[in-house]
Amino acid sequence: MITKNSNKRIDKVQIVCIDDLVPANHLVRKIDKAIDFTFIYDLVKDMYSNELGRPSIDPVVLFKIIFIQYLFGIRSMRQTIEEIKVNMAYRWFLGFDFNDEVPHHSTFNKNYERRFKGTTVFNDIFAQILSQAYKLGFINDENVFVDSTHIKASANKHKRVKINVTESISKYTKQLEEEINEDRRANGKKAFEFEETIETEKPVSTTDPESGYFVKGEKERCFAYSAQTVCDENGYVLGSTVVSGNVHDSQSFLPVYENTIKENENIKNIVADSAYRTPIIAKMVHEDNKELFTPYMRPKTKQGYLKKCEFEYHEETDYFTCPMGVVLEYKTTNRNGYREYRSGKNSCKDCPLKNQCTLSTHKTLTRHIHQKHVDMVERNRKTEKFKAIYPKRKETIERVFADTKYKNHLGVTNMRGLLKNQMRVTLLFACHNLKKMATWMSKSGITKEDLRVFFSKIINFFKKQKFSPLLRNQ
Repeated sequence: MITKNSNKRIDKVQIVCIDDLVPANHLVRKIDKAIDFTFIYDLVKDMYSNELGRPSIDPVVLFKIIFIQYLFGIRSMRQTIEEIKVNMAYRWFLGFDFNDEVPHHSTFNKNYERRFKGTTVFNDIFAQILSQAYKLGFINDENVFVDSTHIKASANKHKRVKINVTESISKYTKQLEEEINEDRRANGKKAFEFEETIETEKPVSTTDPESGYFVKGEKERCFAYSAQTVCDENGYVLGSTVVSGNVHDSQSFLPVYENTIKENENIKNIVADSAYRTPIIAKMVHEDNKELFTPYMRPKTKQGYLKKCEFEYHEETDYFTCPMGVVLEYKTTNRNGYREYRSGKNSCKDCPLKNQCTLSTHKTLTRHIHQKHVDMVERNRKTEKFKAIYPKRKETIERVFADTKYKNHLGVTNMRGLLKNQMRVTLLFACHNLKKMATWMSKSGITKEDLRVFFSKIINFFKKQKFSPLLRNQ
């Protein structure tokens, strides 16, 4: 028998509690049980006046609004505010009743410009959430996974101009230049005079000049940003740095390494793709007593020619020998840090393999001054440890990007400028960690009160022992 619903009940007055309207397994309930957001008050207290001005919007409410936007993949702040007006779960999470007025959609942007811009508050919020996950034992960071993903900028790719850009030399490049000159002096060569800046011609967006023109294979060319990201084995994001989209992964890795990996003694192994297999990165990682794991990189030799691996390098005497036994001796070290080895002028003249070796009168090979570190990475590739941990990339960092792009719109931004996009990515990954942590806590049955009692017992125990607890610094 067909049933027809009557709309007569919608205008009836009913007594109901907002708490009754929020499902028991809703994500906002899990998050509310997982973390106490009052720590935000301590982070922003110096940004507000205790005496001047009108009463502000509660800063916890302000940040919870943007958490709602990123947690539930709402594209804009304007749409987020409209959703909060009618969604009882969102009102419950913010502590609003039926009649409380929701802030204007421009409120967060105004507070960002006047209070939060240029501060560390977003990184501090990310660190607090990550610290909670560490204390719960949810993070396993012995092996970390590194990769970058491009974020399409809010800029028309046709609105661009080509200009000469002057860039300062990075500290890593300066260090390499010093090592190149040391190597040249040791071999009786004159030191190079390197420039302090580099001038290049680049396409620059007239809409968002801080974005970079992204060109990669058959992918659509566009202006973009790149988020260099590190995560652990369980998919928790440990850090992320946003750079222009035209910066290569091997360069954008360096700042995130300094900020997230270098000082973390728990991290032993770094897993990345072949783009990170560079002499500078390999040397830096090994000097910090860590290991780098990257996949096989196909030689860039022309088809039909002898590969470099077919030439034997003699480390003790510093020379190469070709398959026919001809010696290639050291000649010089070039500006890129490669030592050049060359055969004699007449050594290759009557060689039967000459057509497969070189079109010149002599053969030249190069070897980077830090090649021994790259060789260590190659040895790592052939170990059982590599076979065990490298396949986890698709379950960790690639899964993080897939989830945040599909569910949280990481892959495209409506914000312009590096600072704003760094803020957006930091909060987005903070929400990613928060969501994962809240879900895991819900499954294990842990509550905020359990955590408060647990940590208070630990602190009291150490106080009785008369020494400070060895808690993780944040």
